[in-house]
Amino acid sequence: MDLNEIIIGYGKLAREASHKLATTLTKEKNRALLLMSKKLKENKEIIKKENEKDIENGKKDNLSDAMLDRLLLNDNRIEDMANGIEKIASLIDPVGEIITGWNTENGLNIKKIKVPIGVIGMIYESRPNVTADAAALALKSGNSIILRGGKEAIHSNKIIASLLKDALKETTIPEDAINLIQTTEREAVKIMTRLEEYIDVIIPRGGSGLIKAVTEHATVPVIFHDKGLCHVYVDCDADLKMANDICMNAKTQRPGVCNAMETLLINGKIADKFLPIIAENLKKDGVELRVCSRCKEILPNEKDATELDWETEYLDLILSIKIVDNIDSAVEHINKYGSKHSEAIISNNYENTTKFLNSVDASTVYVNASTRFTDGGEFGFGAEIGISTNKLHARGPFALNELTTYKYIVLGNGQIR
Repeated sequence: MDLNEIIIGYGKLAREASHKLATTLTKEKNRALLLMSKKLKENKEIIKKENEKDIENGKKDNLSDAMLDRLLLNDNRIEDMANGIEKIASLIDPVGEIITGWNTENGLNIKKIKVPIGVIGMIYESRPNVTADAAALALKSGNSIILRGGKEAIHSNKIIASLLKDALKETTIPEDAINLIQTTEREAVKIMTRLEEYIDVIIPRGGSGLIKAVTEHATVPVIFHDKGLCHVYVDCDADLKMANDICMNAKTQRPGVCNAMETLLINGKIADKFLPIIAENLKKDGVELRVCSRCKEILPNEKDATELDWETEYLDLILSIKIVDNIDSAVEHINKYGSKHSEAIISNNYENTTKFLNSVDASTVYVNASTRFTDGGEFGFGAEIGISTNKLHARGPFALNELTTYKYIVLGNGQIR
């Protein structure tokens, strides 16, 4: 059987499973989720053993420390993954929720209700926890899912998906509500994106290369998790200790993730005071700095930033720094180079923070907080399937509600037109 037939087979099974799952009661979905969580917790050693294979292959492929960190599954991360599924089980089921309702003049009762999308195609890179997060969110929202992870996490993804499917065998939910494409051939991505007969939406989560590959070939609707080129702007009216703490967290706490800071913008009025302090602290944590010409006057030994640096999501301990004249210059830079993911301002000036919130074009905008909070778990969603930088259907952390669409229910008593 060739790859095309294999993936079409997954599509058929997922479509059949979605019909059953769409009418599955919340109680049974929650039971399945708790069993899925239990399977992960009971099989930590097996998961870590498979994950070690991916880590070793990553080292052979010279992946950066930050990228290896994205791959790593230890006891705490497996526990967090399992607890995330339990959190999803505890959330309100969106399926069947009445969005709005009204009666017409001729007596029709119309309700707009949330329903599952159907079959989700998830294409992602690097982070194996996405396998569990995406599968759990899809199941709770009544969708079946076809997963295609990256080659760097193939062993981890296989064992996680296998354990989740094993849990479904103990329920009335079809095992094929969750399927992982076992091959890492790139052709699999192209086939999935053109399988509109069986897949209702494709969600790619990864680098610009993946997003480009998906959007160029897709005939299935796409909601993408694009790169996270996030900025922090330190205003002239910022609390500088707060600014230091937030910038350090946004860059160094976990640099290989999409909500980490990639560019720091500093108001020129406080640059002489703030820049030497933050630069010293960042370098102590191993961050390589790439600075603009104005920064160079204060930090003459640092590397010059190029135009490409302003456009780059490093996912590593590298940071671009630029001095700007004012809030307008900061907003202009962000709207030119940002990826519409997460942006932050550090300021105690109400007028400036309001302008920033209203003017910056991004899915999530912060005042006096780290960009690292753009996350389904941190937002109280249990987990996320990605961070959508789209403007239609879903934006920001993409979770249960965003995995539903709606339909109209119309009740009458014999009306004709």
